[in-house]
Amino acid sequence: MTERDPLPSWRPGATRDAVLDFLDAAAEIPLAQRVAVFDNDGTLWCEKPRYTQLEFFLAELADEAARRPELRGVPEYRALLSGDSVAVAELGLERIAMALVDLCTGLEPEQFDARVQRWFSAAIHPDFGVSYGRTVYQPMLELIAALRSMQFGVYLVSGGGTEFVRAISRDLYGVEPEGVVGSMVTYRVTVVDGRPHLVRANTVVGDVNEGEAKVANIQMALGRRPVFAAGNSHGDAMMLDYALAAEGPSTAMLIDHDDGEREYAYESKAGSFESTEPVTVLAERSGWTVVSMRDDWSRIFPDGR
Repeated sequence: MTERDPLPSWRPGATRDAVLDFLDAAAEIPLAQRVAVFDNDGTLWCEKPRYTQLEFFLAELADEAARRPELRGVPEYRALLSGDSVAVAELGLERIAMALVDLCTGLEPEQFDARVQRWFSAAIHPDFGVSYGRTVYQPMLELIAALRSMQFGVYLVSGGGTEFVRAISRDLYGVEPEGVVGSMVTYRVTVVDGRPHLVRANTVVGDVNEGEAKVANIQMALGRRPVFAAGNSHGDAMMLDYALAAEGPSTAMLIDHDDGEREYAYESKAGSFESTEPVTVLAERSGWTVVSMRDDWSRIFPDGR
């Protein structure tokens, strides 16, 4: 009986060989150190034409504005609802982001999860005509399964909202909610009928989970250093270098979006800070394994595309 191919959607070549070599070498890594971390947007699922989490919040905003027309008087909401990209740029990412955080203030965690899951069950990607849950990258799902076969703990370390990713992490990736590390909102605790009651507040904890914050938050949330890390932008660079510097076998992987026919061709950038060079140049200098979506993947999405 022939052994099953762990990476059927990966084309033969140097990149696939590097992944398989790491999986073989992982047998040398003590079980307690078998930790793999993955960025989410642009690494595990499609982040174009707009971030999936932004699409969710825009849908929430449209629903809320229909119930509460006065929201259209708020500059941030007015710019978003009208699709005024100039006004959005003038207001700035921070003001827009905090306005969207404020939109869900007062929801219980379970209520927020239900809204995310309901949106995922109905929303259709505008370019691919499938649900957003079908825009995950099939080769990366195979890689996650291969790592788990080697008894790796697999975790998501996203610049996106922790609770947003947690709501769908189990269904999409088999990652339990406690295995998600992301940008975090605060919560307010009140006592209702003598029992603690938890609701979302309208502030965030610390910095956006990019750059140095990813490394610090990995330690605070997971308490272990990864020996494998995958990302797609400068926002992941510190995390990739952190994993690559681990003792023993280690790998840092960059997903290069160079397939304009099956997905999108673009240069991935951090969302919260500026970079001075293409991330692929940084990858070459840093010794990361670069995955060409065009050349290294025979298909990108689960539906075969």
